[in-house]
Amino acid sequence: MNETLLTEIALIVFIFGIMIGSFLNVVIYRIPKGESIAFPASKCQSCQTPLRWWHNIPIFSWLFLRGQCAFCKEKISAQYPTVEFITGIIFVALYAKVGLVWYLPFVATSFAALLALVMIDFKYMAVPDSINFVALALALVQPEFINALIHAVLAAGGLYLIGLLAALIARKQAMGGADVIVAGTMGALLGFPNFFVAIFLSAILAMIPSLINRENGVPFVPFLALATFIVYLYDTQATQLLERLIYG
Repeated sequence: MNETLLTEIALIVFIFGIMIGSFLNVVIYRIPKGESIAFPASKCQSCQTPLRWWHNIPIFSWLFLRGQCAFCKEKISAQYPTVEFITGIIFVALYAKVGLVWYLPFVATSFAALLALVMIDFKYMAVPDSINFVALALALVQPEFINALIHAVLAAGGLYLIGLLAALIARKQAMGGADVIVAGTMGALLGFPNFFVAIFLSAILAMIPSLINRENGVPFVPFLALATFIVYLYDTQATQLLERLIYG
């Protein structure tokens, strides 16, 4: 492919990504409230006026409206274009990694679901099982489905046993079920041994925030998701690093 065609495809992938990001904003807002993600149509959270279709164009509508509701002029959170933009970047980065393959939409949407979990976990310190299982199911849609399934089971099962052992020692719940499901997604996406690299990296990423916010604690799923994304993009380098650590 020539450079112009690659750029055009990347642009299409980005547009598709920000459209998914727009839907993620609905998921992030409604799922924790127990509301339907399909009905009713989007409306202003302040004046409750239903939005027109041109008010829902990802990123551009927010910029055109200057971050304000078209009806009541109440400020619209910058979270909306931010989530859309990040989702678009995720899709383009994954396209650059794996190319225009048939399973790209499934892998990219799995990471998009993880992004939704990250936003919800940051805000509510909770992880909805519905989105968690969607991320896992999408992560399994790969050319080597059986291997992905085995890795998911081993990763989730292993983390569950570690959490069970830790709970017996500490005499309190040490790990939530949401973390176990995320581990399954990580195993399906990364396989072994890169799953272990991502777990180690997530612990490093969470170390300083955990020390700063020691009293209240920090949600761990965002660090698991970020580490998974990094290791997925740099899988070869992650494997090489692990080999150097083990064999010197």
